[in-house]
Amino acid sequence: MDLLAYWQNHCAPYIRARFGKDEEGASLVEYALLVALIAIVCILAITFLGGKASGKFSSIGSSLNN
Repeated sequence: MDLLAYWQNHCAPYIRARFGKDEEGASLVEYALLVALIAIVCILAITFLGGKASGKFSSIGSSLNN
């Protein structure tokens, strides 16, 4: 029996039966990955834009004091 026929007859049905019905865990993992990605984007945005924003606020504050 060749490898493809073995896969189709034995491995693929087992994998479908074992993991095909449980989709709740997959959606939970997807949501966790989305939250992690959003957190990383927010941290990077604050890191890169934080210094520029601080400089702008400082210049605006000093111009208001004069």
